[in-house]
Amino acid sequence: MPVVIALDAGTTGVRAIAFDGSGRPTVSCHREFPQHFPRPGWVEHDATQIWDAVVDVLTEVGATVHDAGETVAGLGITDQRETVVAWDRRTGHPLHRAIVWQDRRTAARCDELRDAGHLPLVRDTTGLVLDPYFSATKLEWLFTTGGLRPGPHVAVGTVDSWLVWKLTGGAVHVTDASNASRTMLYDIREGRWSPDLCELFGVPVEVLPTVVASSGRVGTTAYGSPLGAGVPVSGIAGDQQASLFGQACVEPGTAKNTYGTGSFVLANAGTRCPDPVDGLLTTVAWALPGPGGATEVTYALEGAIFVTGATVQWLRDGLGLISRSSDVDPLAASVPDSGGVVVVPAFTGLGSPWWDPYARGTVVGITRGTTAAHLARAALEAMAFQTRDVVEAMEAATGREVTALRADGGAATDVVLQLQADQLGIPVSRPVVAETTALGAAYLAGLAEGVWGSLDDIRRNWALDVELRPSADRATADAAHGRWRTAVDRARHWAL
Repeated sequence: MPVVIALDAGTTGVRAIAFDGSGRPTVSCHREFPQHFPRPGWVEHDATQIWDAVVDVLTEVGATVHDAGETVAGLGITDQRETVVAWDRRTGHPLHRAIVWQDRRTAARCDELRDAGHLPLVRDTTGLVLDPYFSATKLEWLFTTGGLRPGPHVAVGTVDSWLVWKLTGGAVHVTDASNASRTMLYDIREGRWSPDLCELFGVPVEVLPTVVASSGRVGTTAYGSPLGAGVPVSGIAGDQQASLFGQACVEPGTAKNTYGTGSFVLANAGTRCPDPVDGLLTTVAWALPGPGGATEVTYALEGAIFVTGATVQWLRDGLGLISRSSDVDPLAASVPDSGGVVVVPAFTGLGSPWWDPYARGTVVGITRGTTAAHLARAALEAMAFQTRDVVEAMEAATGREVTALRADGGAATDVVLQLQADQLGIPVSRPVVAETTALGAAYLAGLAEGVWGSLDDIRRNWALDVELRPSADRATADAAHGRWRTAVDRARHWAL
């Protein structure tokens, strides 16, 4: 049985994983790449460094697969979505550093557009909000301030587009519908780039990639690529949509949360595009080939939380309270509560349901008795509180209760998931295969190449690792959440 390789190009590193026909990982390789912070609120990547990391991980995984006598049926790509890359079609070299989804440099421009009355067009067309999180104002900045000039040699796209271009030797410039839906330039109902929005943001349509289905062969790897020539590139999805797919949330109403650098709660909304919901995003979950060659689009409601696991990195690297990220759980568990301390990790503003780019990180409730353990616990509690805010917004918008949550990501530890179950009052489950983002990309590629025959195969592959059930008193949990909401009020609008 051949394997499918997933390439997960995240915010801080790149991972390649080979999956067998049961959806189990057989070999994995990870490389970090540098983050660049040229000014406060600015976050950039060097796209060449991302590519170098991709070459490393694919070379290592490909060699291991080859040595085991296995073949590669296809390659699936998942990425950090809203981050934008611009490159020269002639040379394949980046024309500017990639501007990362966390970047806040266009916050004032978003305010101008909102004040000018453009929010309804953005909301109705894209399902998004006017926030510097998304790609459109980043691209506008590149063309107006960053020195980028339109021309036949210029290509722009999200990270998936860059990687497909490089892997195919410059033969293919595409993105899938899930990534396109995060740019604030894509009409999610019509399934095409919006002429009105491209004109509003000054982005020439001709520099943008062709939008394709999330599952389907778009090209093959070129001679000299890290996997060698001829491997089908057959699956593309944004990381959070790929995670929803990897968690087998293929039925409307099913939901997951990924606890990574940030956290992203997604609920399958079915094949009818929902109307815009205050505080939440409507996004394309995936686009799959349908009957008669048509493409069937599935939508999702999303709550985007900018900082969760990154708070642990701050405790480690910024404050020196822990030596390793894994130290935070035992430290937090060493105290019964946070001692009244609340951490609001609004390091780059607040996402759903607040959408406040001017919020800033806040720690309140400190007393002389506050210890490192209290801060650690408050940091983990902040993950659960933010997710509760999003889930409650989803329930209010849809009138449907979320009765269970599937969780994944590097920060989805037993301690965090117990805090989450206590806050939501519902079971929270983690699957055996924790790398569900990569798994979703592999499933999309494997469906296209016949490794898996249907969505039923994907449902059957999902296996439970652990389920955490609520154990806290509801009054205690609600009181803690009330303190959190008070602290959020203190953090909002700080940088105005």
